[in-house]
Amino acid sequence: MKREGRGWILFSMIILLTAGIMRVFDGIWMIHNANSSVGSQYNLVGSLFGTSLKSYGWIYLIVGVLLILVALALSGGSEIARWLGIVAGAVLAISAVWWLPYAPFWASVYIGLGIAVIYGLAMYGGEEAPIEETSAV
Repeated sequence: MKREGRGWILFSMIILLTAGIMRVFDGIWMIHNANSSVGSQYNLVGSLFGTSLKSYGWIYLIVGVLLILVALALSGGSEIARWLGIVAGAVLAISAVWWLPYAPFWASVYIGLGIAVIYGLAMYGGEEAPIEETSAV
């Protein structure tokens, strides 16, 4: 791992862990309030995954658990975990796009954080290339 990128790896781990926990809470809230008057305020007609808030709740619950698992895997520092982290950052950003019509500010924050995770892991998460020594003849 590149020495100057350690902060980005830690940043990515913290963002994925925090976003995963928040997605789990969001998913539980959506499942619990799918049939209540609170949940019915969202007009999901024409939405990607149907009109049920419960569907989105289960998707967010699964996404949250996956984000948490990838964040924990990043602590090992493996190359596979780095690539999984890049995919998880993309999933974080893409799953936020679904809620742009309903919560534009927070969806935009999630998208930005997902892009920052992708940047951090793509730029600084890989193995440092070995320095080739040239000998003067």
